[in-house]
Formats: sequence, structure tokens, C-alpha cells
Amino acid sequence: MIIRYALQDRVQMGLRRNPIVAILGPRQCGKTTLARQFLPAESGNYFDLEDPFVAQAFADPMSTLASLHGLVVIDEAQRRPEIFPTLRVLADRDNQPAQFLILGSASPDLSRQASESLAGRVEIIEMSGFQLDEVGTGNVDTLWLRGGFPRSFLAEEQEDSYEWRRQFIRMFLERDLAQLGFGIAPATMGRFWTMLAHYHGQLWNGSEIAASMGISPQSSRNYLDALEQTFMVRRLLPWHVNVGKRLVKSPKIYFRDSGVFHALQGITDHPQLIAHPKLGASWEGFALEQLMQRLGGEDAYFYAIHSGSELDLYLPQRNLGIEIKRMDAPKRTRSMDIAIEDLKLDRLLVVYPGSRSYELSDRISVVPLSKALAVAPRRPLDEVGNH
Repeated sequence: MIIRYALQDRVQMGLRRNPIVAILGPRQCGKTTLARQFLPAESGNYFDLEDPFVAQAFADPMSTLASLHGLVVIDEAQRRPEIFPTLRVLADRDNQPAQFLILGSASPDLSRQASESLAGRVEIIEMSGFQLDEVGTGNVDTLWLRGGFPRSFLAEEQEDSYEWRRQFIRMFLERDLAQLGFGIAPATMGRFWTMLAHYHGQLWNGSEIAASMGISPQSSRNYLDALEQTFMVRRLLPWHVNVGKRLVKSPKIYFRDSGVFHALQGITDHPQLIAHPKLGASWEGFALEQLMQRLGGEDAYFYAIHSGSELDLYLPQRNLGIEIKRMDAPKRTRSMDIAIEDLKLDRLLVVYPGSRSYELSDRISVVPLSKALAVAPRRPLDEVGNH
């Protein structure tokens, strides 16, 4: 069992600050396992709203919850978002006899109710599958190939991991989307999702996808929204401040779990991955997601101008740029110099899959992905060049 210490700390800190903590993330990413670590083994304060008997008890949530003390865990909260007003009342009681840890996959109702009903009372923690700093750098290739979903990553055989992901995709399409409130036909979303895999790491072109599928551009945007809200894809927005050049204004699309991306591409093992035409995009998306999870919600963008120069990640709060390269020994490029000049960067990191750090200039450092991730979320990333 892999203990996720950083997430444990975040939940503990959230419970110190708020009467309610919500852990949101995709199905099967380990939310229930994490939450149960905060409950005594004999505790009866765990409620799974997918259990019909529990759901029946929650027909009157106030009578079920009002007498409880200590930590109360409510799993699959997206099934009953109407309980949130009750949680608000319970959270406002004197002396706060109970705190609530609610778990859920994304859904329009869940996000809306959490923000509207529990404002000022809830801390939301986004959770994904395993991260590189949790499984160790010696497992980077396995994590990249299989992705971070625990059952996929921990499978004894590669064939078992691949089949688990295929079944995960099938169940997501046939069951989860409907349960989460997205009225999209499984076959149509399956076609869209597969087609979207070809745009991984590229600019979003909804009109092109819509024309290929014979649907409206609005429908393609709705499908993308559904995959984004369910944590399957990440939409990375472009930096848009006027620098006197023609900026790219379309977002980039990344699959958040590399294993799911590989399953949709039919990539079953590492040799196939290394030979695949999407190799570079796959590693870029994997590295970017690792970095984004580490940044803990900090504002992040990409930067691109129509002349062709671009930067994979721009962090305006730190005045830091990050370029991701899958190559043995990245070199300084004109595009890097343009990004430094246009954005007035203090530092630019080139993240690559190697093991050695070195300098390309006084403001450009090449660092391994593992070293970039070793930096705490709120510590200046430009310190990695000095380690």
C-alpha cells in the first residue's frame, strides 16, 4: 500500500481550518482509501451513498447526521447534492460536535452546490491518481505507461493494467457519465474521446473535431466540458496579456492520466510507447500533469505567438517559465530567448527525463523532472538549479 502523506497532511490541515472538507477527483483514484485512514476501524461514521440502504437513510439527512460526533465521511456525495444545505446547518452549530469529509466525482450539481451552499465552510481538495513523488523516481516509466490510477499502476502484469484501463474507459462511458448528470450517448462520447486523443498536447480545434464527427461546434465544446469536469482532460489556457505580438488564443488540451491516454491510443507496453508517433506529446502531458499537481492550484498558462515561438508553462506569480523536452540533452533555443524577452522571465526551467542538471545561460537551467517535483509547492522553483 502506498501511503499518500502529502494528501493526508492537506486533509488534516483542511479539517483544522474548516468544518467540512471535500475531496473531489475521478472515480477509482483512491479517495475512499484516503478517507478511511482518518476513521477508527470500528467507526460507524462512514456513509456510501451508492449503497441503497444508506441512500434510503439519507432521505432525511438531518435525522441521520445530527446526533453524530467526530469525523463523518460521506462517500459518492454527487449522488445526493441536496444534502449540502443540511451540512451547512450542521457545520454552523455551536462547538461543532462533528466535522464532515465528503468525497465525490465531479458533476455539475456537486460543484454548484458546494460553492453555493457551503461557501465559507468548506475546503476543496482536488485528488488525482498516484504522483511521481509518491511512487518514487525509480518507477517513473511504469507511472508514465500505466498512469496513476491505483489498480492500473499496482497491477501485477502489464496486461492486467491495460485491461483495467480499458474497462475503466468502458464503465466511464456507459455508467459514470449518466450518473454524474451528463446526458451524452456513450458511443458518441467514445468517438469524441478517441478523436481528442489525437489532439493531446495540441491546440483545441472544436470546429475541426465537430466537422469530422458530424456534430455541431457547440456539441464538441459540451463534450470537452464533460471530460474536463470529470478530471479526464485538462484545458490549459494561453497567456493573453498584450506584448505587442499576435498571441495564440486557443487553449491546449492534455489528458490528465497518461495511462488512459495510452489505452485510447492502443499502446500496451513500453516498446510500443517508445516507437509511437505520440511519444513526445505523451511525455510532455505526463510531465506537465505532474508539475500542475505539485503547484497546488497556482495560476498556470502556456504562452505562444503565431510566429511559432512558445513556452509550455508560464507561472506569472513566480515570473517563471517551464519548457518540457523529451530529449537526452536539451539545448538553448531561440524560442526560449523570445519567451524570456517577451515575458520578462526571471528564470526558465527546461524539464527533461534525464538525471543531470546543468545551465544553458544565467537564466535557463535544464533539470530532471524528479528534481523539479522535489520543490515544495510554494517554494520558488528557480532554486532547483542550485541543488
